[in-house]
Order: sequence, then C-alpha cells, then structure tokens
Amino acid sequence: MAAHLAQQRLKEERSHWKKNHPHGFVAKPSVRKDGSMDLMKWDCLIPGKADTIWEGGRYPVTLEFSTNYPNKAPVARFPQGFFHLNVYPDGHVCLSILNDDPDLAGEWKPSISIPQILLGIQNLLDEENAQSPAQARAFEVYRTSKAEYNRLVSIQARKYAAE
Repeated sequence: MAAHLAQQRLKEERSHWKKNHPHGFVAKPSVRKDGSMDLMKWDCLIPGKADTIWEGGRYPVTLEFSTNYPNKAPVARFPQGFFHLNVYPDGHVCLSILNDDPDLAGEWKPSISIPQILLGIQNLLDEENAQSPAQARAFEVYRTSKAEYNRLVSIQARKYAAE
C-alpha cells in the first residue's frame, strides 16, 4: 500500500514538474538498464546561483525515494567527493528539510515538493551551514581560509560548467 502511495505521489510530482519548474533546473526519473522509468530515483541538475562562486555550474544530484515517501524524506546525493561543507564524502546532502527525524532538528514535511527540495539544495550551496558540517576536509578549509574554500569551489564550478 505504501509503495503505491509513493508511486502515485511521484507521478503527480512528475506531472507538475513538466508543467512548471524552476528555470534552469532538471529533474526526471532515472532510466533503468531495460529502458523503463524508475520513479523511485530521479536524476537532477541544479544550476549555481548567479553572482555566487557556484554560478555557471550545473550540479548533478540524485534523489532516491523510499516506499514510505512522502512520509519519509528522500535521500539527496551529489557525486561522491563533491566539495561542500554540508555534503558528506559519499555525496549525501545534509539539509534540515531532508531530515525526517525531529529529534535531530529535522524539518521534513510530506508537503515538501521536488522543486522545493532542489531550491533548498541550491540555496545550501552558497549558504553553507558551519554549525552542521558533514565533510571534515571542506570544513577545515572553510574554517581556516574562506578564500581557499571559495577557490576550491570555483574549480569545482568549472568542472560542472554548463556546456
């Protein structure tokens, strides 16, 4: 039953996305090896905000939904090794709206939509949360030299530059 509800909600999300989504963003269900669509896993691209060190990049994010969605938040992941203070080394995004545990300051609500998730991640890129570091290397660089942190982010932005 829960799996059916998750699938139904994701079909609705897909329909809404096709009609209206934030400019420059991409979000679509993954395609399995057999060519079928996987509604439980979405491939997304998030543009870097204008006038930030992230500008020009189109950052790949995967959203993985469980059969308990929308009661349980999806998992959002950048590629492994993505350099950001609030992204774990495996790419897992540390963001309050993607945390469904209220005891751990989770702010997930079943009403949060895919566009809201992606906009939240876009905001996180340039508005890092030093109170909740997820990556030791990025946190250390951020803590000791914001200029070096910005330089490394700029290199990464060029790596993911829109072609």
